[in-house]
Parts: sequence; C-alpha cells; structure tokens
Amino acid sequence: MASTRRRGAATRKARARPSRGRIFLRRAVAVLCVLAVGGLGYVLLFTSLLGVRDVEVTGLDRVDEEAVVELAAIPDQRPMLRVDTDEVAERVVELDELELAEVSRSWPATISIEVVEREPVAFFSAFDGTRLVDKHGVPFHEVDSAPSGLPELDLDSVSSEDDTTRAVMDVLTGLPKELRESVEVIGADSPGSIEFGLAGGDTVRWGDREQMERKVKVLDAILARPGEVYDVSSPELPTVS
Repeated sequence: MASTRRRGAATRKARARPSRGRIFLRRAVAVLCVLAVGGLGYVLLFTSLLGVRDVEVTGLDRVDEEAVVELAAIPDQRPMLRVDTDEVAERVVELDELELAEVSRSWPATISIEVVEREPVAFFSAFDGTRLVDKHGVPFHEVDSAPSGLPELDLDSVSSEDDTTRAVMDVLTGLPKELRESVEVIGADSPGSIEFGLAGGDTVRWGDREQMERKVKVLDAILARPGEVYDVSSPELPTVS
C-alpha cells in the first residue's frame, strides 16, 4: 500500500521563516544602498569633486570666445549637475551676433557650448550707425562703413518682428544667387510694395513675396528688353518702362 509523507505545519513554517541573521543582512544592505546613493548625490550636487573645470566653445568665426564665456557666467568648480544648461544658453544668445546656442555637459568637468553665428545678407544704415542684418531681419553687428557685396535695406526701420522687414528679407533670400548678387538696394513701404535696384541701375518692382518662381522667370525674360523699370508685381502682365 502506497504511503505519503507529510510534514507538520510547524515544520513548514519554520522553513519559510527567514533567520534573524538574514533579516539583519538585508536591512544592512538596504541601509548601505541608501547611504551610497545619498553620498553620491551629495558629491554630485554639493561638492567640487565633479565641478566645472573648463568651458569649451565651438562654432565661432567672428565672435570672440571670451565674450561668450563671460556671458555664460558659469562659476569655476560649480557642481556639473547644478549648471542649468537652458539658462546658460539663454544668456549666451543675448549676444547679438549669435543666432543659436546649445549647451551640454561633457563629463567629468567640461561644459560645452555650441553656437551658430548670424550670417549677414544685407546692411541697414540709420542715424545711429550701419549694421549688418541676417536673413531673419535681425540687425546684429555695427560696422564703420557700408560693406561691399551686400545690398542696402531701404526701410524706415529694421526688425525681425516687422512684417515689411520679413517680407523684404524673404524676397531677397529667395532670389537665385546670380540675381541676388546683382541687387544693390532693396526696400518697401509695405509687405506688398517691394522693389530693388540692380547693379546696372535698373529698378525691379517686385510687389509681394508671392509667386517667387514665376516672377523670377518673367523677370529673366524681360530684362533683355530696353528700359529702366521692370515691373513683375503682376507676373501675368509684366511691364517695362
């Protein structure tokens, strides 16, 4: 007759219950883990052991590196994790000559700042001086005299927030390279009344910034005709006078 062995409930409970030594060991390990994490956090956040030792700036051509580092205003040996990279980037782009700035941590001790400088596409002369202007219509650098190779903006004022400025810059930067390089002056009284003067003395009445490709083709076709003013503001009915 088959027999089955069964252990008493007391025996089963005795085996299931961990020993006091194991309980103590587990608690000790847990405490050590908490202390280790806390200690690491303290080192990272409140000591100079992993503090900033160097600030590295890349992407510069015309802008002085010292000016960028000064605006970044990162204290030496400040804990790396306590450097607010977004705030640093905001401070850096306060420099007029910079369009973008990206700040990151390069462990163990370097803050890296990658910048994009504004590229001049025109210049604007006002009572307070002559400034270079980028493709967005942002005046960003004062120059002593009108630079060669860049068209002048004939506008009452220049601002990236101004509709007329934005329209003029969109037209200028949207022209084919050869045509754009022949533009000496470009301006408007409103976003729909853009016109520009060419190197040979001719004037082009462009109108608004719509139908750019069509206007370019029409202008290319009528520039061979004798005249001084080439009007493509209505490309369906261009005129030469």
